[in-house]
Amino acid sequence: MAAIVSRSLATPPPSAHAAPRATQDPQWVRWTLTAVALVFLTFFLVLPLAAVFTEAFRHGVKAYFASLQDPDALASVRLTLLTAVIVVPANVLFGIAAAWCIAKFHFRGKSMLITLIDLPFAVSPVISGLIYVLVFGLQGWLGPWLDEHDLKVIFAVPGIVLATTFVTFPFVARELIPLMQSQGTDEEYAAITLGANGWQTFWRVTLPNIKWGLLYGVILCNARAMGEFGAVSVVSGHIRGETNTIPLHVEILYNEYNSVGAFAVASLLAFLAIVTLVLKSVVEWRHAQSRAT
Repeated sequence: MAAIVSRSLATPPPSAHAAPRATQDPQWVRWTLTAVALVFLTFFLVLPLAAVFTEAFRHGVKAYFASLQDPDALASVRLTLLTAVIVVPANVLFGIAAAWCIAKFHFRGKSMLITLIDLPFAVSPVISGLIYVLVFGLQGWLGPWLDEHDLKVIFAVPGIVLATTFVTFPFVARELIPLMQSQGTDEEYAAITLGANGWQTFWRVTLPNIKWGLLYGVILCNARAMGEFGAVSVVSGHIRGETNTIPLHVEILYNEYNSVGAFAVASLLAFLAIVTLVLKSVVEWRHAQSRAT
């Protein structure tokens, strides 16, 4: 018995690093998965982006900038930016209000509200565009009344804004809802107990807690708003210089076999997408830094 006890005492305890080492994947598995991921990204992301910029500059820098300075191209850029300027703030207001309502209050129909917020993720953008044509088109429900009052929604800027808003409104709300639910309501109750009113509680307690999630949602919403094609294509009418956004203008140029102009404008949209990804990465990094401190 003493010999057994002595042997057990003499046996050193397992190293603290033994358990993690035993659960680590073999090195060949890690290298294989990394190689597969790099190959996938190269063929489906890097090469297509490189091809866009290569085709855009195929006839030289002068032809590239001449395509971007075309009046129709400039009109599509202005309309895209105008749509984003209207849609993104509207979605921010809706997203904050919806997230506040869902995370801070209990009421009947909450699950239905969440389902409705997710609806644009399930509905094709083309269908959403057709819905607005059915409602605001000349033969639609409100079409005769709009025509009598000389108001134009379909084949005009309002229709583009409405269709873009429909396909983008879940992004901000969906970023804020789980964030605000995880934070709870203790800090807001504490601020109200100390005498803060509703606006003071929002600006000094709620908004600082959700600022990184809000910025993340704004970036995603803006990217989708500038790149939306399906819904906008249905309601725009493809009027050159008036209702063509950047994606629609690229389609028109490509169908006209103007590859240089199409890829030049497409490179502008790709550049905006890259800037969006960089901003997204910066926001994620800053958020991680703020949590670490």
